[in-house]
Amino acid sequence: MIESPIPATRRAVRTTYARPRGRARGRIRQSRLYRKARYIMYRETIVKPADLWWAFIGSFLGISTIGLMGEFLQGLAHTDKVFLIGSFGASAVLVYAAANSPLAQPRNVVGGHLLGALVGVTAARLVGAPEWLWLGAALAVSFSIVAMIVTKTLHPPGGATALLAVIGSERIQAMGYLYVLFPVLAGVIILVGVALVINNISPRRCYPYRR
Repeated sequence: MIESPIPATRRAVRTTYARPRGRARGRIRQSRLYRKARYIMYRETIVKPADLWWAFIGSFLGISTIGLMGEFLQGLAHTDKVFLIGSFGASAVLVYAAANSPLAQPRNVVGGHLLGALVGVTAARLVGAPEWLWLGAALAVSFSIVAMIVTKTLHPPGGATALLAVIGSERIQAMGYLYVLFPVLAGVIILVGVALVINNISPRRCYPYRR
């Protein structure tokens, strides 16, 4: 009788740890999917109670300061300009509630919004005609994404800033490249400035995030 070249102990180990088949493998896959789904739907939303207050205080101060600055400048210069734009709300979520995210760092916030504004206004000027609004919107968002990736300043609300430059109200359209300075640059400076203060009060929080 020819003995197997594999020792009995190794054969036993292979038998013991054989891969599951059939229903057992299906149950393992289901359990893995359940754990992933639970992590995504539950664990990623867990924050400590103190973080709720810091996120509220930071976002309230940031957005209200932009609004008050807009009211002051409008009254001072007697102009009808827009200072609160929708993309600032999205940035507030990142810089005050997810300050550790790479997308929420000052370089990304400032660079993403500025590039989005520049690309958006340029696209609006090139397309011009209202019937080609869809083309201008698509070009603005697409080129702003590419510009942010190339310059390593990816910030999702920057795409919204580019889109608003094309599809925004008549007041925004009338601003032209002034839109890049007011409200975009002025607004992001306020958002980041407030974040630098609020996100560093607690010893548990750090902004910009340092690993």
